Amino acid sequence: MSNQTILARVLPFTGWFGGYNFGKLRLDLISGITVALVLIPQSMAYAQLAGLPAYYGLYAAFLPPMIAALFGSSNQLATGPVAVVSLMSAASLEPLATAGSAEFIAYSITLALTVGIFQFSLGFLRLGLVVNFLSHPVVNGFTNAAAIIIASSQFSKFFGVQVDKLPHHYETMLRVAEAALDYTHIPTLIFGIGAVAIMVILRKIDHRIPNVLVAVVISTIISFFMGFNKDTHITASAIKDSGIVQKIEEYNASVLDIKSKSEQRAGLAVKVEKEKRRLQDAHLYKTSELVMLQSEVEILNIKLADAKQHASVLRESLRKVKLLAEPSANAFYPKGSVQGAPTTSKTIWRLAVGNQPIDVNKLKISGGGAIVGKIPAGLPSLELPELKINTFVKLLPVAIIISLLGFMEAIAIAKAMAGKTGQKLDPNQELIGQGLANIIGSIGSSYAISGSFSRSAVNLQAGAVTGLSSVVTSFIVVITLMFFTPLLYYLPQAVLAGIIMMAVIGLINVKSFIHAWQAQWYDGLISITTFLVTLYFAPHLDKGIMIGVALSMGIFLYKSMRPVVASLSMNEEKVLQSAEYYRLQGCRHISVVRFDGALFFANASYLDEQVLKFRSDRPDLRYILLDARGINDMDASGEEALSLLVKRLRSADLGFAMCGLKGQVLNVMKRTGLYDEIGCDHIYADSRAAISAIIKILHTDTDLPADGCDNCPLTTYLPLAEEHIEETVGVGNILAKLSAAAAFAEHSEFDTAQALLASTRNPPLKAPKKP
Repeated sequence: MSNQTILARVLPFTGWFGGYNFGKLRLDLISGITVALVLIPQSMAYAQLAGLPAYYGLYAAFLPPMIAALFGSSNQLATGPVAVVSLMSAASLEPLATAGSAEFIAYSITLALTVGIFQFSLGFLRLGLVVNFLSHPVVNGFTNAAAIIIASSQFSKFFGVQVDKLPHHYETMLRVAEAALDYTHIPTLIFGIGAVAIMVILRKIDHRIPNVLVAVVISTIISFFMGFNKDTHITASAIKDSGIVQKIEEYNASVLDIKSKSEQRAGLAVKVEKEKRRLQDAHLYKTSELVMLQSEVEILNIKLADAKQHASVLRESLRKVKLLAEPSANAFYPKGSVQGAPTTSKTIWRLAVGNQPIDVNKLKISGGGAIVGKIPAGLPSLELPELKINTFVKLLPVAIIISLLGFMEAIAIAKAMAGKTGQKLDPNQELIGQGLANIIGSIGSSYAISGSFSRSAVNLQAGAVTGLSSVVTSFIVVITLMFFTPLLYYLPQAVLAGIIMMAVIGLINVKSFIHAWQAQWYDGLISITTFLVTLYFAPHLDKGIMIGVALSMGIFLYKSMRPVVASLSMNEEKVLQSAEYYRLQGCRHISVVRFDGALFFANASYLDEQVLKFRSDRPDLRYILLDARGINDMDASGEEALSLLVKRLRSADLGFAMCGLKGQVLNVMKRTGLYDEIGCDHIYADSRAAISAIIKILHTDTDLPADGCDNCPLTTYLPLAEEHIEETVGVGNILAKLSAAAAFAEHSEFDTAQALLASTRNPPLKAPKKP
């Protein structure tokens, strides 16, 4: 390997500058800026989908695009936050911490590091082919379901309501619908619909217009001038309803009770682990003390679940409270209350209730819509996330799924673009690039990222020549973080929801289910099953993928255990093909059998079963030729089964030969002695030479006519007459089996004879359908 090749593998970006000129630089600059205009608002939207503050999307758009371009193999792939990976990240971490909390943010960054380590390891070890375990039907079903889940998860922001998430996504959506029917903030809904309308119209006018950026700019300006956000703080005493104040106090007590019980559970968990380690050191299994500690943990879990349920009911009740203000008295009354003297102000105020205790002296209420709010100015601090062994083990299963899913998306996009540009791709190098982007991105507070289809398409359409366009994109994000974040303060959250919905709507592809079904019915079934399971178990998205992969592997194993074993005859094109499929007559004396697949332990006995079937169908059979063109590998079990088959056939005075052997199979046969056992004079280069030689042997050394056959189905095209089909596969088949059973019994092959007699009890009475 030359030094130049090593350099290109370690530092792929060194290949950008061969023949580089000012014209190419201009195209890369334009492409980089264009992608940045799409990336900045999209990244903020995707961060919220991942359960993070919006500005963490900008952190994920800072280092990853540049690193992935520098160390990946695709020149046009745009890397950064994407919808599906963002959803997977949020879904996998919500059981561990509350979305948006400091602990949740730390987990998200650590997950990005874990994903990066796994992807880099796969690429470094040249194991990129492992991604093939996610078949196209599985990915298709999952992607369609994920698109629906992502789009519907934004409804709460569209309607301006806030609800707690339930164990299943469809349950959460029902709660959103209930909340929206109770109260919808109309200006929020208008902003969301308006943003979608702007993006749709501009996309139809000219796809080169940065429709996302235009929607963001217009909505932010309108939001600023109309005073869209009306958040303020009051004291609880300003609410002139003792019932509401009492609920607030009860809610605060409930939240503190949850915190206390959580701390108790954490302390007990530490004691349980200590006791387990002590027992392990003492080589003991269990003691009464350990049982008591585990029982206390279980009891506390039940109490904690009840406390959380109680807090959720109170939180939902408080969120439904609608207040009207009386500014002159600095008082707020429940809407519809007969108390007080509501003024001409028609603004409806709602309590902002999160998962933390409500400050009764600084109670936040909202009379408008939600906005992005303050974004910290400047770049994120650069530090490596703390990765403990326990955390790594906990995050690794979901990190593997995100890694494979994210890489599949990235490499599919890269291949599609390479087909247009003619660029050579290296999947393992792309894995290294994506892995390093996640690793180094986590140092800059990025969450898990991948290649983006929409932004890559924009990059290609804008004329990007090299990965330098992605470096320019990262530079534009840096400038935004340092100088322009205050301009995003008044951006409505509903607009970000609209951006997400517009981005994922293109992922829904009903035709792909039909296409998979048309290819193979079981592929269509796998795709539909993955889709339905993912929808049902959401937000636990990994279950859909795992079931889809299990179904795919099951189909693969079944097909490997029962490969196609065909009896061949000459067709119209003078080529040996399946006699059953093409409706051809078979030779009575010679059976040419083709085995399509590796001959290994899982299917070794199947070959013997099929040969037995061909023997039973033809009582006058004299010779079997195994066409081995389809056998690409053979293990010890396959070799043993083939050896026994040869012995069995020859003990029954039947000839056996092989043709079309591949090198790897021939080597196995020579090493085990099977080649010598069959005999080199019974192994032929191709089927034509083999059939010619066998016909000569049969008509020379047996009682068959010496002048041969004029119309042999192995040398002449002889279609099967329709009127004879029923007879051939019906009654005639039974007589043939009875005759063959008698012949096997004469040669003491009693098991074979008994199997044939049993098979005549339920004979097939219908001819196989035409293909």
